[in-house]
Amino acid sequence: VQLQASGGGLVQAGGSLRLSCAASGRTFSTYAMGWFRQAPGKEREFVATISWNGRSTYYADSVKGRFTISRDNAKNTVSLQMNSLKPEDTAVYYCANSRISSTSTNKLNYDYWGQGTQVTVSS
Repeated sequence: VQLQASGGGLVQAGGSLRLSCAASGRTFSTYAMGWFRQAPGKEREFVATISWNGRSTYYADSVKGRFTISRDNAKNTVSLQMNSLKPEDTAVYYCANSRISSTSTNKLNYDYWGQGTQVTVSS
């Protein structure tokens, strides 16, 4: 499985960015997808997840109400719309393909990872 993330960049606090992740190599619609992030000096943390059919989503408390995860199984893509960005959202963001169909916050349930895209939010 190959995952290609894009859409990162530099934005001012309060601004928005939309991350996208294109998947290939496995039946995309069978598995859940997730977004994680890693700030310098910190462990990779869960951000958002979406079930195989898009009907179930779950967010980290720190992004709930500001971020929205979605997927298009016809195009093998998953997206993360990020609004009201804060400096503490600065990190490298990774999309990940789960080994299960339901949502999960556990990194161990994700067996394929994209290369990451940098998001920097200035104050």
